[in-house]
Amino acid sequence: MYLDPDRGFEERAADLVSRMTLEEKVSQMQNSAAAIPRLGVPAYDWWNEALHGVARAGGATVFPQAIAMAATFDAPLMHQIATTISDEARAKHHEFIRQDLHGRYQGLTFWSPNINIFRDPRWGRGQETYGEDPYLTSRMGVNFVEGLQGDDPKYRKVDATAKHFAVHSGPEHNRHEFDVHPDPRDLHETYLPAFQALVQEAHVDAVMGAYNRVNGESASASQLLLQDTLRRDWGFKGYVVSDCDSIEDIYKHHKIVGTAEEAAALGVKRGLELNCGRTYGALANAVKQGLVSEAEIDAAVKQLMTARMRLGMFDPPERVPYANIPYSVNQAPEHDALALRAARESLVLLKNDGLLPLSPSIKRVAVVGPTADDPMALLGNYYGTPAHPVTVLEGIRKAVPNAQVVYARGAELVEGREDTNAARAIDSRYLRPAAGSTAQGLKGEYFRGRTLSGKPVISRVDPQVRFRWDNVAPTAELVARGEMRADQAMGTEDFSIRWTGQLLPPQDGTYTLSVVADDGFRLYVDGKKVAERWKDSARERIDDVKLDLKGGSAHDIRLEYFQHYNDASVRLAWRMPGESELPPLQAALAAAHDADAVVFVGGLTGEVEGEEMDVNYPGFSGGDRTDLRLPKPQQELLEAVQGTGKPVVAVLTTGSALAIDWAQQHVPAILLAWYPGQRGGDAVADALFGKTSPGGRLPVTFYKADAQLPDFEDYSMKNRTYRYYEGEALYPFGHGLSYSHFDYSGLKLDRRKGKPGEPLQVTLQVRNDGKVSADEVVQLYLKPVDPKRPRALKDLRGFTRVQLAPGEQREVAFTVVPERDLRVYDPQREAYVVDPGQYEVQVGASSADIRLRQGYMVGQ
Repeated sequence: MYLDPDRGFEERAADLVSRMTLEEKVSQMQNSAAAIPRLGVPAYDWWNEALHGVARAGGATVFPQAIAMAATFDAPLMHQIATTISDEARAKHHEFIRQDLHGRYQGLTFWSPNINIFRDPRWGRGQETYGEDPYLTSRMGVNFVEGLQGDDPKYRKVDATAKHFAVHSGPEHNRHEFDVHPDPRDLHETYLPAFQALVQEAHVDAVMGAYNRVNGESASASQLLLQDTLRRDWGFKGYVVSDCDSIEDIYKHHKIVGTAEEAAALGVKRGLELNCGRTYGALANAVKQGLVSEAEIDAAVKQLMTARMRLGMFDPPERVPYANIPYSVNQAPEHDALALRAARESLVLLKNDGLLPLSPSIKRVAVVGPTADDPMALLGNYYGTPAHPVTVLEGIRKAVPNAQVVYARGAELVEGREDTNAARAIDSRYLRPAAGSTAQGLKGEYFRGRTLSGKPVISRVDPQVRFRWDNVAPTAELVARGEMRADQAMGTEDFSIRWTGQLLPPQDGTYTLSVVADDGFRLYVDGKKVAERWKDSARERIDDVKLDLKGGSAHDIRLEYFQHYNDASVRLAWRMPGESELPPLQAALAAAHDADAVVFVGGLTGEVEGEEMDVNYPGFSGGDRTDLRLPKPQQELLEAVQGTGKPVVAVLTTGSALAIDWAQQHVPAILLAWYPGQRGGDAVADALFGKTSPGGRLPVTFYKADAQLPDFEDYSMKNRTYRYYEGEALYPFGHGLSYSHFDYSGLKLDRRKGKPGEPLQVTLQVRNDGKVSADEVVQLYLKPVDPKRPRALKDLRGFTRVQLAPGEQREVAFTVVPERDLRVYDPQREAYVVDPGQYEVQVGASSADIRLRQGYMVGQ
């Protein structure tokens, strides 16, 4: 029965579960679900990532990081991006299946999006979210989920997962033991609304529990969250998955119970079906100990198998429409174009004193700063492998091909960090695989194991040695494309590579060759070993060697590399004679003095802010931040180049707010690039030189450096975000400038007094009074005039992004539903209510830049 595609999914799942032993059922409740050959159930790993593109599964289109996508304030674009991501996900999955691959990052159940509220800019994972506002988060999240899950009436395209439920936003260092006691109003007015929207509007199929406790209960085994709220109040019909090892935390760190069996039983009883981790392996013993019944196990496994059935995993491919998506869609040109559009829309112009846009006919440009030529500044975290990532430096060089563009890094990313990304990979034109060859690059021989022995798995010519495989094997794309059988492939660990050929220096002089590697390497030039570090390393390390080379002659070169475990990366780089030997800051100043304009590109990367990281530089701790200011080496560089008197534009890469008071006071123009994805460099260059006008808006408040923020571990919303902050922001929520100017007029409300159940129609006219075509993000806020209870100062309740040509005018309309848009939580009644009284309808270009307003009375 369970293989009959004409029967209902739940009926089929129940039949399949009835045929399993207890041990087989338990094996299906862990993320790495075992195969059950006698029943024809293949192995399956539920752990897959798609935060801003299919992640950790080889080559994929990489869109701007989630916080940057939120900055577009473009919900339809969000749906289009998610549809593209799920196209690539489906194509990859079916190619993996054809190769009989069933491992992690090869499935259809994606643990995205992250809809936690970015309540505090110090949180390293805030970059994964859609910002600080529940309404913006809801709208972007709903569109993302709907794009991922598809619209087929029978089959799911992929499963999306709303995470981390709930009240989870740092700190990272103690997330496995922290207990949050949110005020009931904050819980219901800030932390829960986006989850409710994704459950009830987008019908998200999965929800992920959080690591921390909430009111003493593990968020992954909470009666309040999983039973009372999610299932009883919201009617959730999908499945719940734990964050990885959060069930283990229940007894090891939270110490709510004493054993793995008790923790696993508690998770099942509270409604968590799937454990990322191994603790649910104790469920068979838990049943025998009477801690949980087999019937409860059956219900959980039935829920999981129903999800797999709905994804078409047990049906003939011809019956599943999404199974026909060809592998060729992966990294398709139209996907690359969409990544460029998204990056362009995400850029936020924070300040412009008239310097921007720069003239495309500019003669000399100095590009300085540590993230200008760093591909990691494009990616953030949870990313795939882009085919042709474009850094900001590359984008500028493409945008002004006739200009002299001089690059000087100028400073380290953060104080005390060895910056391996400063090394520039040797271009293919200076390499050939053998004497007399017309090919460019080096011959690469790829071996299993770390000893470079046996027959190579593959031999090929690599144009450059510039690889970062992370959790992906070097042969993954070959397998995915069907060019290599799975049993021939290399793994993600324990492999080695030998590159051989000749180095062709263009001129006589002293060259600095650099090898950047994680883990070991040996470098030979003209048969002589010139550098070696044949040992494991915790992260990328850089080794330099100076060599006198003769221009126009060929020098034999051999680089040997091994990967042991964790991330894999290797780069062969150099600095040619004539390139500045000055200290970094002096080199940047020399470049600036000779330039017509200076573009400073700095900020952060995902290597210093992120999830539970081993990062403890000044201003950073465990992935979180302890200082919102620009890191000290970068601040010194920015002040120095500004002091040259040359026009300076600051381009900032970051996943969170920066306290850049000095730049706001002294630098003529500031462009916020976020982590802009694979085409980020092109998007930034387009904005700098006027091909496009920036139109993004801030989804978070940027605070001043001296702002007194509440304690990071305090989850009260008091004095946080634009909704409750009582001070003056550096840049307010919703802020973003343009190369044009927009006039707002004609605000009309179809009624000045209403009551719950009576929608309010709001219309206005927006006109582009400038000289260039540009986007405007029109924002609607509702403000209580004389509130009867503590509540937000104002709330975003509508936004729309419109593109207008010069002189064009358009009507913009919003619908306000009082019981949805004006509700507050009443702790005494334990329910949402709409307080009668006077409200103000505000429409403008940011939370602070209100252009039009009218009163609106809500009666009983």
